Amino acid sequence: MEPTPYDDARRDAIAWLMGRVNYERTQPIPYAEQSLKLDRVRELLRRLGDPQDRLRLVHIAGTKGKGSTAAMIAAACQEAGMATGVYSSPHLERLEERFAIDGAPCSADELVALVDAVRPIAEAMDTRDAGPTYFDLTTAMALEHFARRGVDAAVVEVGLGGRLDSTNAIRPDVAAVTSISLDHTRQLGATRAAIAAEKAGIFKPGVPAVSGVADDEAGAVIRRVAAEVGCPLYERGRDFEIAPAGGAWRFQSHRLGTIDQVRPALPGAAQAANAAVALAVLAVLAQRGWPLPADARRRGVGRGKLPARMERFAGEPLVVVDGAHNDASAQALAEVIDQLCGEAPRERRVLVVAISSDKDSGAILEPLARRFAQVVCTRFLENPRAAPPEQLAEASRGVAPGTPVALAATPEEAYRLACATAGERGAVVFAGSLLFAAEARRLVVAERGEPPA
Repeated sequence: MEPTPYDDARRDAIAWLMGRVNYERTQPIPYAEQSLKLDRVRELLRRLGDPQDRLRLVHIAGTKGKGSTAAMIAAACQEAGMATGVYSSPHLERLEERFAIDGAPCSADELVALVDAVRPIAEAMDTRDAGPTYFDLTTAMALEHFARRGVDAAVVEVGLGGRLDSTNAIRPDVAAVTSISLDHTRQLGATRAAIAAEKAGIFKPGVPAVSGVADDEAGAVIRRVAAEVGCPLYERGRDFEIAPAGGAWRFQSHRLGTIDQVRPALPGAAQAANAAVALAVLAVLAQRGWPLPADARRRGVGRGKLPARMERFAGEPLVVVDGAHNDASAQALAEVIDQLCGEAPRERRVLVVAISSDKDSGAILEPLARRFAQVVCTRFLENPRAAPPEQLAEASRGVAPGTPVALAATPEEAYRLACATAGERGAVVFAGSLLFAAEARRLVVAERGEPPA
C-alpha cells in the first residue's frame, strides 16, 4: 500500500519528537544536575493551559512493578465505570501506546494533533533557553490527550527516578512507590537508600502516599521523606498486607479494609505484591471520594496486565514473552517459571535472551539460566544498546556452567532454533529486555496471533 500524506504527517511528527532527545545539550545532562527540568515542563504545561489541573490523577514510581500496578489500578477504575487514561513508557510497538484510554492507544491522527499542539510552544521556548525534551513533551501530550478526551481518571507512570522526572509536575490524588532495587544506578545512585530518595521525590504535602517497598534501608528513607514532606503514608507490612488464603489472596488493612478472593491476572508473589499496592491505592482513592466499590477493585486486579509481561502464547511449543531486564524482575520470572511453562518438562524448556549492554547480564541470567535445558543468546536489532551474544554466552556459562548455550545472530534465528530444540510439549521463554520483548513478541504474534484477552 502506498503511503498517504497522513502517514507522512505521523512520520514527521515522530521524527520531530525524536529530535528532542537530549536536546538541551550535545551531551546528556547528568541526572543530578537536571534541577531546571521541572521548571521547563511546568512552563510547557502552563502554555498548554495546564491540562493536568483538569484531571484526577494517580502517580506511580518504582524500580519494578509500576507498569503492572498501573494496569491494575486502571482496570479497577474501568470496572467501576470510569473512563481511564494511562501514560506509560516505554512502548512496545508504537508511540501511541504511551497515551492509552481504557486500554486503547491514541489514534495516529490524535498523535499528530498533539504534536501540532506542543511543537510551536517548544520552539518558542527554544528561543529563550534550552526548550523541552522528548519526555517533557510526551508527558505534556499525555495530559493534554486525557484532558481533551475528558477522562474520569488518569494513571501516570514515572519514566526514570521520580524527583526530577517530567511527570513530577503533576499533583495527584495519590502517589505510590511499588518497590526499590538496584537499577539505573548511574543516574539514581548506587544504593537502595539513594534510589528510594529519588523515587520518594514524587511525594507532595498533604497528598497520601502508598509504599510497597520491602527493603528495610529503602523503607526507612521512604518514611523519612514522607515525614519531611508532610504526606500521610500507607506502608505494606505496617498498614496493609496481602497473604495467601483459600487458593487466592487476601488483602487486609486496619486502615483500608479487607478484600478476599484476590486473584491477580499473573502468577507469583511479585504480582501479589503489586496487587497489594494497587488495592491500597484504590482504597485510599475510595476514601477520597472516587466511586470505586470493593468488587470493582477486586475485578480490576484480576484483569490488569500488560503485553510482554509473563505473556503466554499457546501452541507447540508454548511461548512466554517477558520484559525482565534486571536482577529483581528476572528473579520474579524465575519464581513462577514452572507455572508459566505448564506441563513442559525441564529438558524441553529453552531460554532466549537479549540484554542491553548497560545491564548486569550475569545478574539477569543467574536466576534463570539453570532452570532451562538450553540458553540461546541473541541481540535485539532496533536499538544499538544490545550486548553482543558472545558476551551473554560467557555470562550464562559463568552462572550456570552445566547449561548448554547456543548463539543466534537475530531474534528470528533464535526463535526458530529455540522452537526446534523445545519441540512438542516444550516451552520457549524470551527475556532480558523490554526492547527484546517487543521484537520477540512481534515474531510470535505474526505466527500465532494475539493471545486471548
